[in-house]
Amino acid sequence: MSPGQDNPLALDTDLVRRLLTGFVRNEIGKFGFRRAIVGMSGGVDSTLSAFLGAEALGSENLVGCLMPYKTSSPESLGDAQAAAQQLGLETITVDITPQLDAYFQRFPDASRMRRANKMARERMTILYDHSAALEAMVLGTSNKTESLLGYTTLWGDMACAVNPLGDLYKTQVRQLARAMGVPAHIVAKQPTADLWPGQTDEGELGFTYEEVDKVLYAMVDERRTPEEIIAAGMEEAFVRRVYEMVRGSQYKRRLPLVAKISQRSIDRDFRYARDWGR
Repeated sequence: MSPGQDNPLALDTDLVRRLLTGFVRNEIGKFGFRRAIVGMSGGVDSTLSAFLGAEALGSENLVGCLMPYKTSSPESLGDAQAAAQQLGLETITVDITPQLDAYFQRFPDASRMRRANKMARERMTILYDHSAALEAMVLGTSNKTESLLGYTTLWGDMACAVNPLGDLYKTQVRQLARAMGVPAHIVAKQPTADLWPGQTDEGELGFTYEEVDKVLYAMVDERRTPEEIIAAGMEEAFVRRVYEMVRGSQYKRRLPLVAKISQRSIDRDFRYARDWGR
């Protein structure tokens, strides 16, 4: 996907754009659907997914769902609304405050992590409810960097039917977003899940996406060992921390394990294209 060797993370954005819009169009249509729904937070990932979905399916066949909480940034909500308007999308806005607060009234001592995970999963249940109502598949928004680091919520923001961003590192998401006309201030702003005031992804992680993408690319795409990456000039503690984050979050990147007692188990044998005559 790289047009040159100076920056191995550089994309041929025209090619990737065609591949991903074709992927969305084919996968949505494969099972008889023609519409999709996407959760829009005002961040670059969800906005890029919306741009890809609108181009692949037509704006009339993509619905944007905005799900703010009472502490969500008004600027983020405004960015999501503006992007949806730019694309000509129908939108649904669901304030998740009442249901979240009602739940945590029973568990007032819940940790910040519990609240954040519940918020992410609450949003996904809303998306899937409207998916059923609209006969629209859920379009994913998680990128490769977040998935590899485990910086995602299982059955929350990771859940979807089709994910066009899952093989793009965060820095590549930004490249494609710029090429597709995502508003520049959305591409440039600090990534945040908007889970509490002042929360940023890089602040929580303790490093930038530009830094970690270089390590992840070497580790995953080039299959280099931590020792080789360190020898190439990367800081040892950082490389080993990233390695442990990837290793420790593997359970998030696979379907639930099925205990195998037959010759053809659902999670490993019965999932080939030939099983469906395709």
